[in-house]
Formats: sequence, structure tokens, C-alpha cells
Amino acid sequence: MADFTFSAADMPQGDWQRGLYLGRIETPAGPTPILIRDGIAHDMSRVAPTAAELISIRGWESGSGAPLGPIETLLSSGPAAPRLLSPLDLQCVKAAGVTFAVSAIERVIEERARGDASAAAAVRDRLESRLGADIRAVVPGSENAAALKAMLIEDGMWSQYLEVAIGPDAEVFTKAPILSTVGWGAEIGIRSDSSWNNPEPEILIVADRAGVAVGASLGNDVNLRDFEGRSALLLGKAKDNNASCSIGPFVRLFDDGFTMDDVRAAQVDLLIEGEDGYRLAGTSNMAQISRDPESLLAQTMSEHHYPDGFALFLGTLFAPVDDRDEPGRGFTHKMGDVVAISTPTLGRLVNRVTSSKAAPPWTFGVSDLMRNLAARQLLSSTARE
Repeated sequence: MADFTFSAADMPQGDWQRGLYLGRIETPAGPTPILIRDGIAHDMSRVAPTAAELISIRGWESGSGAPLGPIETLLSSGPAAPRLLSPLDLQCVKAAGVTFAVSAIERVIEERARGDASAAAAVRDRLESRLGADIRAVVPGSENAAALKAMLIEDGMWSQYLEVAIGPDAEVFTKAPILSTVGWGAEIGIRSDSSWNNPEPEILIVADRAGVAVGASLGNDVNLRDFEGRSALLLGKAKDNNASCSIGPFVRLFDDGFTMDDVRAAQVDLLIEGEDGYRLAGTSNMAQISRDPESLLAQTMSEHHYPDGFALFLGTLFAPVDDRDEPGRGFTHKMGDVVAISTPTLGRLVNRVTSSKAAPPWTFGVSDLMRNLAARQLLSSTARE
């Protein structure tokens, strides 16, 4: 576990007590869904034993749960404080890629550089001089997009990444198995054999089994640029590793005070602080996204079914190109980096970087959860209030 202490500063700015927040904590009895209403945390396990079911039955409308006290006091009460978990449990975790023009260019750079960070600068200069504002002004799937594609093919500059950036079909992939995501304050993992990587600060939408958005959270969709750059077929290895997906601190539920329009207008800030004194700040402005969140949700649902609901990372504008060490090699993580992702409406997600090999292993699976809930007598219908 990383050595962080949760505080009110990690909650949304302003009058955050007016919002509704869904989370999960580790108690001596086991993982427990909580609801924060008026700043007070409530144990919702007798209303619904999992976060996925709590969303499915809209448990915050029908059950109050057992009060646990002010959330900032509950989570900062010393060694006895419950550990804050990822707010997701049984939901499938999906991600949309290349949803911003800048990230599209960076993915093409990875591809052209074959995952070699030292070759990235030259490729970037050539692509940006050729594409520039053209790709930023194109609506995916439009006639203008088709015309730009034809021109780039003729110039020998077309890429599979540009296809999902401006073509009709979005890139949607599975980021993490259920129960494998980590939460606020946990260590986040980078593969030990990766030499070019970065955080991806994003907003993710949480949807119910019907694909209807119920809320949003912050997440870090860690990216291994060297792996994916060598081959797009290595996407699974680049994205799905032990502790490589952090979410939190909570899911803010949509209501009159927080809607999808707030997501569309959000500015997501990133701060990386290294043990070597290195500091990098960046911003991802959701207003520049190429595909609307509702469109991405619809493409994710498509002809699929998610009986426990799903969460969808919306992508990021952030693509660090500043050199950290050697000129021309850009940014890559070092062990011990502290990554803080924040936006005023959703709070702050903080994690420390380690290797996926060194991070605490993911050992608590679905069978373990079912046994735990059965032992707590939370699976029977009589357990519901």
C-alpha cells in the first residue's frame, strides 16, 4: 500500500456534500459498498452486497444503509481506518482509445517509431507538419473524414490509429477484468520490462446493465507506449497488467447537480512528482473530445450485454512529450512517481507507481467474493432492507 492519507481535499471542490457518491471500502468483514450522502458515509451492504447490484437496483433511492460517519473522518482515522477500494467490483471495465486528435497523432508516432522512444521526435515533426489542424477539425465518420483518409492513403501516411480516430467506428477494448482495478492510494503497476510508458488521466462513465450512464469517476488507464508501438496486437499486454488500472476515489452519481454535460465540459488535470524531484503537470480538456460520451457508450453497448453493468474510459488528450532524461526520448515513468489526477466535480485520484511484478498481486476473485458475501449472509433476499 502507498503511504497516503485521504482527506477532504481529495473530494470534489466546493459544496461536495450536496452530491451522491458511490464507493467501496475494505472492512474487517470484507469489501463493502458505501454511499456518501450529505457528506456522511453509509454501509450499503444490506441494501445491495455489491456496487454493481447497488447500481442495478438504484439502491440509493430505496435504502439508506447504516451510517458510518463523515467520509473524511472515516478514511483518515489512523491505522484502524478502512482502506478505500476501487468503486467498481463486478462491472466490466472497457476503454475507448484515440478519442482526441492529439492522442491519435501520438499513437501514429508510436507505430511509426516501432516503440522506440528515441525515434519519436523526428516522426512527430513530420506528422504534425502534415496533419496539423486538419485532424482536429474533422468529425469522425463524416464526408470530410473520408476525404482526409483518401488524401493520407495517397500520401502513404494512413494508419490504423487514424482509422479509429476519424472513421465511423470507435476503438473500444477491455481494459481490466472484474475486481482487478485498484483504488485511491493504491500502488499502480507498470510492466517491469517496459521502457516507454505514461499515465493516461481520464474520466470514465459507469453504466448499468442497460447501458444507461449513472455516474462518472476518475481513472488512470496506464499505457505502455513501447509495447503498443511495436504492434497494435500487443494492446492487451500494453493495457491489462497487474494493478495497471486505478479508479476513484468514488463514482459521482448523476443528479440535478451533476450531469453528463459536466463531464463534457470537464478539465482533467494531471500532476506527476518523482522521487528525483521531477515534476510534470498536464491537462486534458473534455471539450476537445472527438466523439461524444453518449456515442462512445452506444458503441460499447453495441450488440453486447453487460448483466452487471460496465465502466468506460473516455480517452485522454494528455500525451507527454517533454524529455525527462535523455533529449529526444520524451517522458517515461520511474518507480516511485506519484500520479495525481483531478477535476473539480470528481475530486482527486492519487497513486504511486511501481512495477506490476512488485505491486500487490490480484488474488481476490469472484469465487472469493461470493464466499465472503455468503459467510456474511448478504446473498439471500432477506438480507435486503
